[in-house]
Amino acid sequence: MKGFRRDEHTSRVETRKGPVRGYLYDGIHIFKGIPYARARRFHAPEETENWKGELDACSYGYVCPLLTNDPPRGELWVPHRFWPMDEDCLNLNVWTPGLDGERRPVLVWFHGGGFEAGSAIEHIAYDGEAMSRCGNAVVVTVNHRLNILGYLDLSDFGEEYANSGNAGTDDLIAALRWVRDNIAAFGGDPDNVTLFGQSGGGGKVTTLLQTPAADGLYHRGVVMSGVIGPVLADAEGSGRRLAERLLEELRLPDIRSLETVEYAAMARAYRAIRPELQKEGAYAGCRPHPNAFYLGDPCVRGFRKETADIPLLVGSVFGEFVSFLPLPRDQQHLSEPEQTQAVRSALGAESADLLLPLFRRAYPSRQPLDLLRLDIVMRCPEIDYLRRRSALNRHTYAYLFNMDQPMEGMCPPWHCCDIPYWFHNIRLVEYPHGPMPEGVSPDAMQDRLFASLMAFARTGCPETDMPWPACTPEKEYTMIFDAESRVGENFDHDLMALAPGHLSSWFLHLREAAGARVQH
Repeated sequence: MKGFRRDEHTSRVETRKGPVRGYLYDGIHIFKGIPYARARRFHAPEETENWKGELDACSYGYVCPLLTNDPPRGELWVPHRFWPMDEDCLNLNVWTPGLDGERRPVLVWFHGGGFEAGSAIEHIAYDGEAMSRCGNAVVVTVNHRLNILGYLDLSDFGEEYANSGNAGTDDLIAALRWVRDNIAAFGGDPDNVTLFGQSGGGGKVTTLLQTPAADGLYHRGVVMSGVIGPVLADAEGSGRRLAERLLEELRLPDIRSLETVEYAAMARAYRAIRPELQKEGAYAGCRPHPNAFYLGDPCVRGFRKETADIPLLVGSVFGEFVSFLPLPRDQQHLSEPEQTQAVRSALGAESADLLLPLFRRAYPSRQPLDLLRLDIVMRCPEIDYLRRRSALNRHTYAYLFNMDQPMEGMCPPWHCCDIPYWFHNIRLVEYPHGPMPEGVSPDAMQDRLFASLMAFARTGCPETDMPWPACTPEKEYTMIFDAESRVGENFDHDLMALAPGHLSSWFLHLREAAGARVQH
C-alpha cells in the first residue's frame, strides 16, 4: 500500500534561500514549484530573495505563457497536462528517495516544445517519481522562459538587452546553478549531473554544450530526438526589424514599453508579423541566437573543445512524425507485393526501387510500407552530429527506438512515444498496454531503456547486458531498441544518404494534406 505523509517532521529541506517543505509519497520526497531565480522581461535572471518562513513546495509553479491556446487533441499519442501560465515561471520540481548524505546521481530534465512551447509538467510521463525510486536518483524538471519571452534579440537597443535572444537558456543555467548549490541537501551529487531532454529539450542540451557560462554545471548529456538541425535551427541575424515591427503593430513608443505591454497583445502582434519575416528568411526569434553567450550550432560553427569530455547519448525514434501526418494506418494485412506497389505509387517507381533494397537492409524486420513512415528530419542531422562529436572523444553513444506500439493496429514509434519508457512511466499512458505480438513486452523494453539511462547517468556509458561501443567518426554504433535489441554499425547510412532526396516531396505532400484537413 502506498504511503503518504505531510507534516512538520517530513520532507523539509533547508535551501540557500530558506526552508522548503514538500511531501512524502510511496517513499519518495516530492517538492514542486521551487523558485530558482526571478527575471524582468527580456533581462537576465537574478537570484531570488530569501523568503520568510517556510516555502510550501506541494504545488507545481506557473508555466511559461504560450503563443497560442491550442485545443486539446491527440491526447492518446502525447498525453498532456494543461496548467496556469504566468511570466513568473522560473521554478523547478524535485523527486528524491532520501534527504540524507547519500550522493545520488542527479538527472535534470528539459521539456520539449521547441524553444517556444511546453512545460516541465506538460507530458504526463514527465513525472519523476518512478525514475527516482527505481533508479535511486534525484530527478529535477525545469520551467523557463520560452518563445518571445525567452528568445527575442533586442541587443541593438542597448547593453541591458545584450542576451535577450537567449534569456530562456540563461534561465536554464540559473536552474543548474541552483542544482549545484542546493541538490546535496536533497540527497543528490552536484558533481554528477546528467542533462536529458527530448525534442526541444534535447536541443537545449546541445545548446548548453555551446554555451560557456554553463561549463562545470553538468557532467553528461542525453539528447532525445533533439539534435539542432533545420527543425530547430538557430535564429540568425539582428532582431531589430522584428522589434520595430512589434512596436508598430502595438503602437508603442519605444523598446522599454515592450517590457510592460500585456503579453497576450504582444503574442498576437508577433503571430501576425512572424509569417512575413519567415518568408523573407529574416530573424524571427523563438530560437537560440548565436552571439558571445551562445556560440551557435556546432555542426555549422564547430564544437567547443571545452566540452569534449562530456559523455553524450544521442538518438531518435524510427517514425518521428507518424502521429502528425495523415499516413495510412493498420495495413499489415497487405501482402509484401501489395505494399511494394503502394510505395511505388506514393514515391514513383524509380525512387521506390532505389530505396526499398536499402531500407530492407537497414530494417530487415520491417515491411515495405514502413519506408513511408521513416524519419529523415531528425535522423539525418543526427548522423552528422554524431560523426562530428565523436571526433572529439570516445564517449559519444547512439541509439534508435524502433519498437512499434499498439496504436491503430501496430504503429511505428512516433515523436514523444518513447518518453514514458525512459521515465519508467508506461503505467501512466494508455498505448503501451494494447495487444502486442507474441514475445514483445513493453515492460521489458521499459526496463531496458531505463537501465541504459541510469547506467549512463552513473558512469557515462549506457552499456548494460550487451556490448554498446562508443561512436567514432567512421563508425556509428547504434543501439537499436526493438523486440530483439541489437547494435548496428552504420546500419542506415547508405539509406539516409539518399532518402531525403526521394522522400522530402512525399512528406511535403502529406504536410499540405494535413493542413487542409485541419482547415476543414
